[in-house]
Order: sequence, then structure tokens, then C-alpha cells
Amino acid sequence: MTPSEPTLSGQPDQTWLPVGGARLAAGAAGIRYRGRDDLVVMELAPGSRCAAVFTRNAFCAAPVQVARTHLAQTMPRYLLINAGNANAGTGRRGMADAESSCAALAAVGDCAAEEVLPFSTGVIGEHLPVDRIAAALPDLLDRLDASAWPAAAQAIMTTDRVPKLVSRCFEIDGHTASITGIAKGAGMICPNMATMLAFIATDAAVAPDLLQACLGSSAARSFNAITVDGDTSTNDACVLVATGACGNPEIRDGASPQYAALQSAVDAVCVELATAIVRDAEGATKLVSVQVEGAAHVDEARAVAYTIAHSPLVKTALFASDPNWGRILAAVGRAGLRDLDIDRIRIHLGEVLIVDAGGRAPDYTEEAGAAVMAEPEILIRVSLGRGGAEARILTCDLSYDYVRINAEYRS
Repeated sequence: MTPSEPTLSGQPDQTWLPVGGARLAAGAAGIRYRGRDDLVVMELAPGSRCAAVFTRNAFCAAPVQVARTHLAQTMPRYLLINAGNANAGTGRRGMADAESSCAALAAVGDCAAEEVLPFSTGVIGEHLPVDRIAAALPDLLDRLDASAWPAAAQAIMTTDRVPKLVSRCFEIDGHTASITGIAKGAGMICPNMATMLAFIATDAAVAPDLLQACLGSSAARSFNAITVDGDTSTNDACVLVATGACGNPEIRDGASPQYAALQSAVDAVCVELATAIVRDAEGATKLVSVQVEGAAHVDEARAVAYTIAHSPLVKTALFASDPNWGRILAAVGRAGLRDLDIDRIRIHLGEVLIVDAGGRAPDYTEEAGAAVMAEPEILIRVSLGRGGAEARILTCDLSYDYVRINAEYRS
């Protein structure tokens, strides 16, 4: 396992660092919620670089389409993020509303509308209240502050139980660079980019192409290696900004020690945020790592891992602390692998061997399996005996509360 893969360890850092060249403000626009902040503006210093990855859901939301278009035209000066309304499934009006929101911020922030990237999260199919957003913007720009990361992390939440905020420091050419990220996500989590919203900023100077490569690599190892419920959102986006404020010479060589330091720091932040999303999953009581090894290739390993992680029967057994190894074995069998030799399969719950040679391990006892399943953090390890490839996916159990939360979401 590489250091950048999702692990079972740790809550998000309780400390955080401001990032030179990035200021934020959060406020209440009354978009859906009452009595809480639901709108965030992030201002980026001139010359900042920006990279992003977006949902691959064909039914992507209007702000995703607008953000993609704007980012292809120029580097942003502002990010505009709202919670409570996804502006998805809203047709041409949704596109116009996303553009109008950008124009409203551009008018107050004295920039071009294309220099604003919009992001939305919340209920699908409802029109965005642009007038409320526009009315809240002057106050937010007056209160922009480098210390507003915690407030921003709170404001972008929907069904999240806790805010997600992570920081790191790293050294580049004698300069100490900072990196801080926030994320939201608890349901509709299944990787096909970065299944949530995440905003990460560093004060290092990085060439745009390397910044995009760095984010793509980190997303693959973190946000794209988690799943809660198998549903890919219409609004997913992850943004990585490099302001250059720490004063290091711009990183331009992808083989340099400086780039390696950047990649390691971004990986650490992304992995910790991704872990926090799964730990905070709607109704989740257990954090579960599914590790598949001995596969012919990585895609095969991921296919088995996701089949296990998405199985409602496996997930409900996890919730019940029931060591029902037959459900795991059945999931492996329906993962679509050709010429699967079940006699080579071994499955562990933690350190307990539960399946050997395609059947119940001779020394396995229900008591040993139940002891592992009762833990708050569980490792399911599957060996296929087909090759040297492996993959690890982070997931959770499926509880009564998941059904309740999603049944009541629009009420």
C-alpha cells in the first residue's frame, strides 16, 4: 500500500493553516436553509493557477458545465459555492442562472464573468435563487479573510454531520509552503472523478499543466477510491489552486524533488479529506477498507473491490456486525472476472482467515469473525491468486439512518 492510498486512520486535522493569496468569506443567502451560512466566496490572488476535475455523470449540473467552460478560457479570480440547491436538472434556465451568478460576483469583484467558477450542491431539480445570491455578495466581499476556512467548511455542508478541513506544510527550495483543503460529502458518493465538492489551495508556485497532473493523480488515489452508496453525483468537482504566494521558483519539472514534495502534500490532504467523507457518510457506523490483491491487473482488482463495497447485503451485514462471509464470496463471484478459479481465493476479515480455497476456512469460527465485525474500522482483504495487481477502496456500512436521511432529504 502506498502512503497516498485511503487508509483507516485518523479524523481530519483539528488545526489548519491560512494560505497566502487565498481569502474566503461565508454568509447566509437563504438559498434553502434558515439560520445558517450557505454561500462561500473564495478570492484568488492575481496570477494564481487553477486545476479541476469534474463529475463524469452525463447529467452534469449547470455550474459544472459553466465552470468547465470558464476554466478553459482563463484562470479564475473567484470561486462561488452555494449549498442547498444543486442547480441540476434545470435545463436552459439553470445554465442562465449559473452564468448570472458569475456575472453578479464579477460586477462586485471587478473582474470578467469568465473569471468566476460556480459550484453548487444540494437538491436537484429546483431553480437557483440568483437574486438571493447576488444580494449576499457585497457583504461577503467586504469580509474576505484568509482565516475563514473553518466558516467556509461549515457553509458548504448539506447532509454532512461535520465539516471537513485539512492542512499541511511542505518545503520547496527553502520556502515553507502551506496547503489547506475543505470538502463536503456524505451521500451520493461513488467515484467517477471526485464524488463531492472539494476546494484545495496551496501558496506554492506551480505550472498549470503540472498542477492539473498533480490533482488528477491525487484524485485517483483518494476521492476516486471511495464509495458510500454507488451513486455518482451530478455536481461533483474538485479544485486545486496554487497562488504562488510563498515565493518559491515555479515548479515546472514533473520529475523534480519539488514536484514530488507537492504531490506528496496534495496526496495527504486529499486522502484525509476522502477518509473524512466516508467516515461521515450518511448513517454510517463503520469505516471499511476493501483490499483486493493477487489480481491480473488493477482494473480487475478495482472491479472486485467495488462489487463488494456496493453490495447492499455486504453493507447491511457490516452494520449488523454479522460475519456473513458468503455475501462477500458471492460479490467476488459476480464481479465479472473471466475464468475465475474459486479454489485460489482467500478472504480475511482483519487478520482472521474466513475463506480458503473457495470455501470456509477450516479454522474459522463465527466468534472470531464477529469480533472483527464489531470493530468501528474493518479491513476486508481478498486474494484472487491471479497476478500481482491490487487495489484498495474505502467504504462504509448501510444503516437504518441512511434510509431515513435520504427519505427525508427534500422534506
